[in-house]
Amino acid sequence: MNVLLIGLGRWGEKHVRVLRQLGVALWVADVSPTRLDWAVRNGVESARAVLDYRAALPYVEAADIVTPADTHWTVARECLSAGLACFVEKPLARTLEDGRALEAMARTAGRLVQVGHIFRFHPVTAALREALGGGLIGRIRYATGRFSGFKRPRTDVGVTQTDAIHYVDLFAHLFAREATRVGALQRDYLGRGLDDASWTVVHYGEIPAVIEANYFAPGTWRDCVIVGERGALTADYRASVVTLHLGEHLDRGGAWEAVETGKEELPTGREEPLRLELQAFLDACAGRGPNLVPASDGVHALAVVEAAARSAQLGRPVEL
Repeated sequence: MNVLLIGLGRWGEKHVRVLRQLGVALWVADVSPTRLDWAVRNGVESARAVLDYRAALPYVEAADIVTPADTHWTVARECLSAGLACFVEKPLARTLEDGRALEAMARTAGRLVQVGHIFRFHPVTAALREALGGGLIGRIRYATGRFSGFKRPRTDVGVTQTDAIHYVDLFAHLFAREATRVGALQRDYLGRGLDDASWTVVHYGEIPAVIEANYFAPGTWRDCVIVGERGALTADYRASVVTLHLGEHLDRGGAWEAVETGKEELPTGREEPLRLELQAFLDACAGRGPNLVPASDGVHALAVVEAAARSAQLGRPVEL
């Protein structure tokens, strides 16, 4: 398959490596000649490295869009108009309105759009789904997710839309239900006009999930906790570790006790999430499998993000 990768930034570099490993006929596009030179030095044919992505559209069947979020709508629209299947990194678009327009356009054109919610393809997520499906912790009570760490802030979207959105989609995936209510606190400590710290409470039906995202906390945190009636699951996405903690609070004659009954590290795979994600996209394009993250899922994640922004402005929860 001829695939056009659009955007050769830090994350785009990883896409180059994985797509070459997967054996596609790779084209690349970037507005920077320096980035194109890098791609050619790393195995991309010089004739397939272009400054304007539109020059390559007639020669490819699919596009992998890894550009800043505020360009997703424009680039994806051009690719869909050219009849291409599209992989679009999260967020699907800068706004919910644009996301819905892309979803409608893909439906009308009969073209596949897969959104890059990569946590779905992480081996940790597979282990969590298996544990929850097996009822190991009983009915889910609540969850927490943290995506934070001291790093350079993005300039296209705020931290809720770029980082917290990982857990917005992940919990919808794990709990198999859409969000119904959102409350949020957001801060713009750097004064850039974009949130750089946020705390969001997303209700998935009766299950509340508290999601923290920021650019300031020391270290790098990509973890979550899911608490149930009979225990909890803790997951570290950086270390690929999932731990099952069994225990309950028992009322013994009016005196409550916290009784721990076991702790076990669950097995997780070691597959690279990006490789699994892009392989799933190629399989869906070739009719070998379903679209595992359709545009509608990206739209729902955007709806939650925009509801969080409204909640932060209004100072109260927002219904979806």
